[in-house]
Amino acid sequence: MRNVKVILRHDVPTLGSEGDIVGVKAGYARNFLLPKGHAFEATPAALKRIEEERRRLEVHAKRDFLEARRRAAQLEGVSLTFHARAGEEGKLFGSITSGDIADRLKELGTLDFEIDRRQIVLEEPLKALGVFAIPVRLHHDVQPEVKVWVIKGE
Repeated sequence: MRNVKVILRHDVPTLGSEGDIVGVKAGYARNFLLPKGHAFEATPAALKRIEEERRRLEVHAKRDFLEARRRAAQLEGVSLTFHARAGEEGKLFGSITSGDIADRLKELGTLDFEIDRRQIVLEEPLKALGVFAIPVRLHHDVQPEVKVWVIKGE
């Protein structure tokens, strides 16, 4: 049996991940991988194109990471205060949501970028008085924390 090299278009269980160059039997490639669109033949032109794409993606990923680090530096030390009505035991009559935190960050006016409410990592809304460290997801490797003070107000 003759082996051929193919480049996987997406993850194939027991074979490899997207972009991997794997050697498979000719029949498997000809009858399954190629017709189903799971892979394409590893020709010199295709290998060159994959390498260029991989380099371009690395440059973009590095630029995104550096931009996220720059934004994280602006968020360091940011502290937000919310005045909320609360009962005797410190439970709020309402709650502070990720949308409220995003709006307050926007109102600060010290950031040169906007934070979307989906970037604020809040499992559930804040429903008690206290000080909370709330992570902001700027990049999968960069999550600075914003200090949120919830104090009793009228």
